[in-house]
Amino acid sequence: MSEFVIVKTQDLVGAALDWAVAQAEGLPALIYPTEPHYVYIDLPGRGCGPYMPSHAWFEGGSLIEKYALTLTPFSMEFSGPPHYWTAQPWDERTLPADGPTALIAACRAIVASVLGETVSVPKELCHE
Repeated sequence: MSEFVIVKTQDLVGAALDWAVAQAEGLPALIYPTEPHYVYIDLPGRGCGPYMPSHAWFEGGSLIEKYALTLTPFSMEFSGPPHYWTAQPWDERTLPADGPTALIAACRAIVASVLGETVSVPKELCHE
């Protein structure tokens, strides 16, 4: 059994963020014991496979629509590429979440809206 630690949702990254999204979605998340650790989801009809909504648009992109998130890019330069993104749930009951990419900001916003400003995650996922 894993040891858990409390992490601010805004600080979640990598496999810890993916695991928290799986928890928010009510998905049966498994931790695959490799370095780095990966989160796997075992779903009927899909089988067991990696789950990376914070990095894969085919998984995280649909969640942006499901949770009706508004994504806003911010740049330090007037016309440069985004330096970070903010994701705001449509209902605005949850504070916006920031991230270095649109998917990371979106995943943090989803976790915050469902699980709150802090989340308990398996310690082995918090090495990144």
